[in-house]
Amino acid sequence: MATLIDPVPLTAAPIGTLDALTLQPPDPLLSVIGAFRADPRPGKIDVGVGVFRTEAGETPVFRSMKAAEAVLLETQRTKAYLGPEGDIGFFEALRPVVFGAADPGARVFGLQTPGGTGALRLAAELIALARPGARVFLGTPTWPNHPPILKKTGLQQIPYRHFDPQTQAVCADQVFEALDSAQAGDVALLQVCCHNPTGADFNLEQWREIARILGRRGVLPLLDLAYQGLAEGLEADAAGVRIVLEQVPAALIAYSCDKNFGLYRERTGALFGVAATGEAARIAHSNVLALARAAWSMPPDHGAAAARIILEDPALAADWRAELAEMRDRIVSMRELLGMIDPAFAPLARQHGMFSTLPLSPDQVRRLREEFAIYMPNSGRINVAGLTRGNVEAFVRAVRSVM
Repeated sequence: MATLIDPVPLTAAPIGTLDALTLQPPDPLLSVIGAFRADPRPGKIDVGVGVFRTEAGETPVFRSMKAAEAVLLETQRTKAYLGPEGDIGFFEALRPVVFGAADPGARVFGLQTPGGTGALRLAAELIALARPGARVFLGTPTWPNHPPILKKTGLQQIPYRHFDPQTQAVCADQVFEALDSAQAGDVALLQVCCHNPTGADFNLEQWREIARILGRRGVLPLLDLAYQGLAEGLEADAAGVRIVLEQVPAALIAYSCDKNFGLYRERTGALFGVAATGEAARIAHSNVLALARAAWSMPPDHGAAAARIILEDPALAADWRAELAEMRDRIVSMRELLGMIDPAFAPLARQHGMFSTLPLSPDQVRRLREEFAIYMPNSGRINVAGLTRGNVEAFVRAVRSVM
Protein backbone atom coordinates (compact mmCIF):
# COMPACT_ATOMS: atom_id res chain seq x y z
CA MET A 1 0.00 0.00 0.00
CA ALA A 2 1.36 3.46 -0.92
CA THR A 3 2.09 5.84 1.97
CA LEU A 4 1.28 9.52 2.02
CA ILE A 5 4.62 10.40 3.61
CA ASP A 6 7.89 8.91 2.44
CA PRO A 7 9.98 7.58 5.35
CA VAL A 8 13.26 9.32 6.14
CA PRO A 9 16.20 7.10 5.17
CA LEU A 10 17.93 5.63 8.22
CA THR A 11 21.27 6.81 6.86
CA ALA A 12 20.27 10.50 6.94
CA ALA A 13 22.36 12.62 9.29
CA PRO A 14 20.35 14.00 12.23
CA ILE A 15 19.70 17.68 11.77
CA GLY A 16 17.75 19.73 14.26
CA THR A 17 17.59 22.79 16.46
CA LEU A 18 19.26 21.10 19.44
CA ASP A 19 22.28 20.16 17.34
CA ALA A 20 23.36 23.81 17.48
CA LEU A 21 23.89 23.66 21.26
CA THR A 22 27.39 23.66 22.71
CA LEU A 23 28.59 22.00 25.91
CA GLN A 24 28.49 24.37 28.90
CA PRO A 25 31.16 24.32 31.62
CA PRO A 26 30.13 22.81 34.96
CA ASP A 27 29.23 25.14 37.80
CA PRO A 28 32.50 25.72 39.70
CA LEU A 29 30.82 25.50 43.12
CA LEU A 30 29.21 22.16 42.23
CA SER A 31 32.66 20.88 41.30
CA VAL A 32 33.95 21.92 44.73
CA ILE A 33 31.05 20.10 46.40
CA GLY A 34 31.77 16.92 44.46
CA ALA A 35 35.49 17.03 45.20
CA PHE A 36 34.85 17.56 48.93
CA ARG A 37 32.52 14.58 49.12
CA ALA A 38 35.05 12.37 47.34
CA ASP A 39 37.94 13.40 49.62
CA PRO A 40 38.58 10.58 52.16
CA ARG A 41 40.86 12.66 54.43
CA PRO A 42 39.66 13.12 58.01
CA GLY A 43 39.39 16.70 59.19
CA LYS A 44 38.52 18.09 55.76
CA ILE A 45 36.85 21.52 55.87
CA ASP A 46 34.09 22.77 53.56
CA VAL A 47 33.77 26.55 53.49
CA GLY A 48 32.39 26.59 49.96
CA VAL A 49 28.73 25.60 50.12
CA GLY A 50 26.52 28.61 50.90
CA VAL A 51 24.25 27.22 53.61
CA PHE A 52 24.15 27.92 57.33
CA ARG A 53 25.73 25.26 59.52
CA THR A 54 25.66 24.65 63.24
CA GLU A 55 28.71 23.93 65.37
CA ALA A 56 28.03 20.25 64.58
CA GLY A 57 28.19 20.98 60.84
CA GLU A 58 24.46 20.49 60.26
CA THR A 59 21.94 22.60 58.33
CA PRO A 60 18.89 22.05 60.54
CA VAL A 61 15.20 22.57 59.99
CA PHE A 62 14.02 25.44 62.20
CA ARG A 63 12.03 24.47 65.32
CA SER A 64 9.42 27.03 64.33
CA MET A 65 9.29 25.59 60.81
CA LYS A 66 8.73 22.05 62.11
CA ALA A 67 5.89 23.35 64.28
CA ALA A 68 4.37 25.29 61.38
CA GLU A 69 4.59 22.27 59.10
CA ALA A 70 2.74 20.21 61.71
CA VAL A 71 -0.04 22.83 61.72
CA LEU A 72 -0.06 22.80 57.92
CA LEU A 73 -0.33 19.01 57.85
CA GLU A 74 -3.41 19.12 60.06
CA THR A 75 -5.16 22.11 58.53
CA GLN A 76 -4.40 22.10 54.80
CA ARG A 77 -7.44 20.79 52.95
CA THR A 78 -6.39 20.99 49.31
CA LYS A 79 -3.41 21.00 46.98
CA ALA A 80 -5.28 22.98 44.31
CA TYR A 81 -3.49 25.78 42.45
CA LEU A 82 -3.14 29.11 44.23
CA GLY A 83 -2.72 31.21 41.08
CA PRO A 84 0.27 33.20 39.80
CA GLU A 85 0.29 35.39 42.93
CA GLY A 86 0.97 32.40 45.16
CA ASP A 87 0.04 32.58 48.85
CA ILE A 88 -1.30 36.11 49.30
CA GLY A 89 -1.34 35.64 53.08
CA PHE A 90 2.40 34.91 52.99
CA PHE A 91 3.08 38.04 50.93
CA GLU A 92 1.02 40.23 53.26
CA ALA A 93 2.56 38.71 56.42
CA LEU A 94 6.05 39.40 55.04
CA ARG A 95 5.28 43.05 54.19
CA PRO A 96 5.79 44.46 57.71
CA VAL A 97 9.05 42.52 58.04
CA VAL A 98 10.34 44.30 54.93
CA PHE A 99 8.81 47.76 55.27
CA GLY A 100 7.97 48.14 58.97
CA ALA A 101 6.20 51.40 59.75
CA ALA A 102 7.40 52.81 56.42
CA ASP A 103 5.01 50.63 54.36
CA PRO A 104 4.01 52.66 51.27
CA GLY A 105 0.45 51.31 51.37
CA ALA A 106 -1.42 51.20 48.05
CA ARG A 107 1.81 51.89 46.16
CA VAL A 108 3.07 48.36 46.97
CA PHE A 109 2.59 45.50 44.52
CA GLY A 110 4.11 42.05 44.16
CA LEU A 111 3.73 38.31 44.57
CA GLN A 112 5.29 35.10 45.84
CA THR A 113 8.17 33.70 43.77
CA PRO A 114 10.25 30.50 43.58
CA GLY A 115 13.05 31.71 45.83
CA GLY A 116 14.96 34.96 45.72
CA THR A 117 16.35 33.93 42.34
CA GLY A 118 12.82 33.82 40.94
CA ALA A 119 12.18 37.29 42.36
CA LEU A 120 15.36 38.66 40.77
CA ARG A 121 14.55 37.10 37.41
CA LEU A 122 11.00 38.46 37.51
CA ALA A 123 12.28 41.93 38.45
CA ALA A 124 14.73 41.84 35.55
CA GLU A 125 11.96 40.73 33.17
CA LEU A 126 9.76 43.59 34.35
CA ILE A 127 12.55 46.13 33.86
CA ALA A 128 13.30 44.76 30.40
CA LEU A 129 9.62 44.95 29.49
CA ALA A 130 9.36 48.57 30.63
CA ARG A 131 12.73 49.67 29.29
CA PRO A 132 14.37 47.17 26.90
CA GLY A 133 18.14 47.10 27.20
CA ALA A 134 18.15 49.25 30.33
CA ARG A 135 21.50 49.84 32.00
CA VAL A 136 21.99 48.14 35.39
CA PHE A 137 24.78 49.38 37.66
CA LEU A 138 26.28 46.40 39.50
CA GLY A 139 29.01 46.42 42.14
CA THR A 140 31.72 43.78 41.82
CA PRO A 141 32.32 41.21 43.02
CA THR A 142 28.71 40.15 43.34
CA TRP A 143 26.62 37.01 43.66
CA PRO A 144 27.58 34.89 40.62
CA ASN A 145 23.95 34.55 39.51
CA HIS A 146 23.36 38.30 39.17
CA PRO A 147 25.22 38.78 35.85
CA PRO A 148 23.63 35.82 33.99
CA ILE A 149 20.12 36.86 35.10
CA LEU A 150 20.70 40.36 33.74
CA LYS A 151 22.26 39.01 30.55
CA LYS A 152 19.40 36.58 29.88
CA THR A 153 16.89 39.42 30.11
CA GLY A 154 18.83 41.63 27.71
CA LEU A 155 19.83 44.26 30.27
CA GLN A 156 23.17 46.06 30.00
CA GLN A 157 25.56 45.69 32.92
CA ILE A 158 27.64 48.64 34.13
CA PRO A 159 30.14 47.18 36.63
CA TYR A 160 31.93 49.18 39.28
CA ARG A 161 34.14 48.27 42.23
CA HIS A 162 32.28 47.48 45.46
CA PHE A 163 34.99 45.81 47.54
CA ASP A 164 38.73 46.01 48.25
CA PRO A 165 40.01 42.52 49.21
CA GLN A 166 43.14 43.99 50.82
CA THR A 167 41.29 46.26 53.26
CA GLN A 168 38.25 43.94 53.38
CA ALA A 169 36.00 47.01 53.12
CA VAL A 170 33.48 48.68 50.83
CA CYS A 171 34.97 51.05 48.23
CA ALA A 172 32.45 53.73 49.17
CA ASP A 173 33.87 56.55 47.07
CA GLN A 174 33.91 54.37 43.95
CA VAL A 175 30.34 53.25 44.62
CA PHE A 176 29.15 56.86 44.95
CA GLU A 177 31.06 57.96 41.85
CA ALA A 178 29.62 55.13 39.74
CA LEU A 179 26.04 55.70 40.84
CA ASP A 180 26.39 59.45 40.37
CA SER A 181 27.23 58.81 36.71
CA ALA A 182 23.91 57.02 36.15
CA GLN A 183 21.13 58.59 34.11
CA ALA A 184 17.39 58.77 34.63
CA GLY A 185 15.88 55.39 33.80
CA ASP A 186 18.99 53.42 34.77
CA VAL A 187 18.82 50.72 37.45
CA ALA A 188 21.07 50.04 40.46
CA LEU A 189 21.19 46.46 41.76
CA LEU A 190 22.22 46.65 45.43
CA GLN A 191 22.52 43.95 48.08
CA VAL A 192 20.85 45.18 51.25
CA CYS A 193 22.72 43.16 53.90
CA CYS A 194 25.15 40.24 54.33
CA HIS A 195 26.79 40.98 50.99
CA ASN A 196 27.49 37.86 48.95
CA PRO A 197 30.39 37.13 48.42
CA THR A 198 32.25 39.71 50.54
CA GLY A 199 30.29 40.33 53.76
CA ALA A 200 31.08 44.05 53.28
CA ASP A 201 27.83 45.98 53.78
CA PHE A 202 27.04 49.68 53.53
CA ASN A 203 26.68 51.50 56.84
CA LEU A 204 23.74 53.81 57.51
CA GLU A 205 25.47 57.00 56.34
CA GLN A 206 26.59 55.28 53.14
CA TRP A 207 23.02 54.14 52.54
CA ARG A 208 21.82 57.72 53.01
CA GLU A 209 24.30 59.00 50.44
CA ILE A 210 23.33 56.20 48.02
CA ALA A 211 19.66 57.05 48.49
CA ARG A 212 20.31 60.74 47.82
CA ILE A 213 22.20 59.90 44.62
CA LEU A 214 19.51 57.51 43.37
CA GLY A 215 16.78 60.05 44.03
CA ARG A 216 18.71 62.91 42.45
CA ARG A 217 19.68 60.91 39.34
CA GLY A 218 16.28 59.26 38.80
CA VAL A 219 17.67 55.72 39.15
CA LEU A 220 15.43 52.72 39.91
CA PRO A 221 16.78 50.65 42.84
CA LEU A 222 16.63 46.86 42.54
CA LEU A 223 17.31 45.77 46.12
CA ASP A 224 18.36 42.18 46.79
CA LEU A 225 17.27 41.26 50.34
CA ALA A 226 18.35 37.64 50.73
CA TYR A 227 19.65 37.41 54.32
CA GLN A 228 17.46 39.62 56.48
CA GLY A 229 18.04 38.89 60.16
CA LEU A 230 21.51 37.38 59.77
CA ALA A 231 23.56 40.60 59.95
CA GLU A 232 22.38 42.73 62.89
CA GLY A 233 18.69 41.81 63.26
CA LEU A 234 15.48 41.97 61.25
CA GLU A 235 14.86 45.69 61.75
CA ALA A 236 18.48 46.79 61.34
CA ASP A 237 18.94 44.65 58.23
CA ALA A 238 16.01 46.32 56.46
CA ALA A 239 17.37 49.84 57.06
CA GLY A 240 18.81 50.11 53.54
CA VAL A 241 15.41 49.45 51.99
CA ARG A 242 13.67 52.01 54.15
CA ILE A 243 16.33 54.71 53.71
CA VAL A 244 16.23 54.33 49.93
CA LEU A 245 12.43 54.49 49.83
CA GLU A 246 12.57 57.88 51.54
CA GLN A 247 14.34 59.31 48.48
CA VAL A 248 12.92 57.49 45.43
CA PRO A 249 9.37 57.20 44.04
CA ALA A 250 9.73 53.58 42.91
CA ALA A 251 11.80 50.49 43.72
CA LEU A 252 11.88 46.72 43.36
CA ILE A 253 12.84 44.39 46.22
CA ALA A 254 13.76 40.74 45.61
CA TYR A 255 13.27 38.76 48.83
CA SER A 256 14.50 35.30 49.78
CA CYS A 257 13.25 33.14 52.66
CA ASP A 258 15.74 30.38 51.91
CA LYS A 259 18.26 31.49 54.53
CA ASN A 260 16.27 33.22 57.26
CA PHE A 261 13.58 30.50 57.33
CA GLY A 262 15.92 27.63 56.39
CA LEU A 263 13.81 26.90 53.30
CA TYR A 264 16.67 26.19 50.88
CA ARG A 265 15.04 23.33 49.01
CA GLU A 266 11.50 24.77 49.18
CA ARG A 267 12.48 27.78 47.00
CA THR A 268 10.45 30.43 48.80
CA GLY A 269 10.68 34.13 48.01
CA ALA A 270 8.75 37.22 47.00
CA LEU A 271 9.03 40.21 44.71
CA PHE A 272 7.94 43.49 46.29
CA GLY A 273 7.51 46.56 44.15
CA VAL A 274 6.83 50.17 45.08
CA ALA A 275 5.38 52.42 42.38
CA ALA A 276 4.99 56.20 42.27
CA THR A 277 1.19 56.00 42.61
CA GLY A 278 -1.48 53.43 43.42
CA GLU A 279 -2.56 53.35 39.77
CA ALA A 280 1.02 52.76 38.63
CA ALA A 281 1.24 49.90 41.16
CA ARG A 282 -1.95 48.36 39.75
CA ILE A 283 -0.54 48.46 36.22
CA ALA A 284 2.84 47.07 37.30
CA HIS A 285 1.11 44.30 39.24
CA SER A 286 -0.79 43.20 36.13
CA ASN A 287 2.51 42.95 34.28
CA VAL A 288 4.34 40.90 36.92
CA LEU A 289 1.37 38.52 37.03
CA ALA A 290 1.55 38.04 33.26
CA LEU A 291 5.34 37.51 33.40
CA ALA A 292 5.04 35.02 36.26
CA ARG A 293 2.29 33.12 34.46
CA ALA A 294 4.54 32.67 31.43
CA ALA A 295 7.62 31.80 33.53
CA TRP A 296 6.44 29.27 36.16
CA SER A 297 2.65 29.59 36.05
CA MET A 298 2.16 29.02 39.81
CA PRO A 299 4.87 29.08 42.51
CA PRO A 300 5.40 26.13 44.91
CA ASP A 301 3.25 26.46 48.00
CA HIS A 302 4.62 24.47 50.93
CA GLY A 303 7.42 26.77 52.12
CA ALA A 304 5.36 29.94 51.77
CA ALA A 305 2.39 28.39 53.57
CA ALA A 306 4.59 27.31 56.49
CA ALA A 307 6.33 30.71 56.64
CA ARG A 308 2.90 32.40 56.68
CA ILE A 309 1.84 30.27 59.66
CA ILE A 310 5.00 31.32 61.51
CA LEU A 311 4.52 35.02 60.77
CA GLU A 312 0.83 34.99 61.74
CA ASP A 313 1.34 33.13 65.03
CA PRO A 314 2.92 35.32 67.75
CA ALA A 315 4.50 32.38 69.60
CA LEU A 316 5.96 30.82 66.45
CA ALA A 317 7.14 34.23 65.21
CA ALA A 318 8.92 34.83 68.53
CA ASP A 319 10.62 31.43 68.33
CA TRP A 320 11.64 32.11 64.72
CA ARG A 321 13.22 35.40 65.75
CA ALA A 322 15.05 33.63 68.58
CA GLU A 323 16.40 31.04 66.13
CA LEU A 324 17.58 33.81 63.81
CA ALA A 325 19.40 35.38 66.75
CA GLU A 326 21.09 32.04 67.51
CA MET A 327 22.26 31.75 63.91
CA ARG A 328 23.48 35.33 63.85
CA ASP A 329 25.35 34.89 67.15
CA ARG A 330 27.14 31.80 65.85
CA ILE A 331 28.27 33.61 62.68
CA VAL A 332 29.46 36.62 64.69
CA SER A 333 31.34 34.38 67.13
CA MET A 334 33.20 32.67 64.28
CA ARG A 335 34.18 36.04 62.80
CA GLU A 336 35.43 37.27 66.16
CA LEU A 337 37.33 34.02 66.79
CA LEU A 338 39.13 34.32 63.44
CA GLY A 339 40.42 37.75 64.48
CA MET A 340 41.42 36.53 67.95
CA ILE A 341 43.46 33.68 66.48
CA ASP A 342 45.22 35.90 63.94
CA PRO A 343 44.95 39.73 63.75
CA ALA A 344 45.17 39.49 59.95
CA PHE A 345 41.61 38.15 60.03
CA ALA A 346 40.31 40.93 62.34
CA PRO A 347 38.63 42.89 59.49
CA LEU A 348 36.24 39.95 59.00
CA ALA A 349 34.68 40.75 62.38
CA ARG A 350 33.42 44.06 60.92
CA GLN A 351 31.61 42.23 58.12
CA HIS A 352 28.17 40.63 58.16
CA GLY A 353 26.54 37.36 57.23
CA MET A 354 27.90 34.02 56.16
CA PHE A 355 30.34 35.12 53.46
CA SER A 356 33.73 36.76 53.19
CA THR A 357 36.21 36.86 50.31
CA LEU A 358 39.86 36.30 51.19
CA PRO A 359 42.65 37.74 48.99
CA LEU A 360 43.61 34.32 47.65
CA SER A 361 44.65 33.40 44.12
CA PRO A 362 43.27 30.29 42.37
CA ASP A 363 46.68 28.66 42.89
CA GLN A 364 46.50 29.33 46.64
CA VAL A 365 42.97 27.92 46.73
CA ARG A 366 44.27 24.83 44.91
CA ARG A 367 47.04 24.41 47.48
CA LEU A 368 44.53 24.66 50.33
CA ARG A 369 42.52 21.90 48.71
CA GLU A 370 45.42 19.62 47.86
CA GLU A 371 47.62 20.13 50.93
CA PHE A 372 45.10 20.84 53.69
CA ALA A 373 41.73 19.42 52.49
CA ILE A 374 40.12 22.87 52.69
CA TYR A 375 37.51 23.48 50.00
CA MET A 376 36.31 26.84 48.64
CA PRO A 377 35.67 28.39 45.18
CA ASN A 378 38.64 29.80 43.25
CA SER A 379 37.37 33.30 44.04
CA GLY A 380 38.45 32.88 47.68
CA ARG A 381 34.91 33.25 48.98
CA ILE A 382 34.40 31.41 52.24
CA ASN A 383 31.29 30.50 54.19
CA VAL A 384 32.18 31.53 57.74
CA ALA A 385 29.37 29.27 59.02
CA GLY A 386 31.31 26.31 57.64
CA LEU A 387 33.89 26.85 60.38
CA THR A 388 33.61 25.45 63.91
CA ARG A 389 35.54 25.92 67.13
CA GLY A 390 37.13 22.57 66.38
CA ASN A 391 38.53 23.45 62.94
CA VAL A 392 38.96 27.23 62.87
CA GLU A 393 42.57 27.22 64.11
CA ALA A 394 43.57 24.64 61.50
CA PHE A 395 41.84 26.77 58.86
CA VAL A 396 43.74 29.92 59.89
CA ARG A 397 47.10 28.13 59.96
CA ALA A 398 46.49 26.66 56.52
CA VAL A 399 45.45 29.96 54.96
CA ARG A 400 48.44 31.78 56.47
CA SER A 401 50.79 29.08 55.17
CA VAL A 402 49.75 29.61 51.53
CA MET A 403 49.61 33.42 51.60
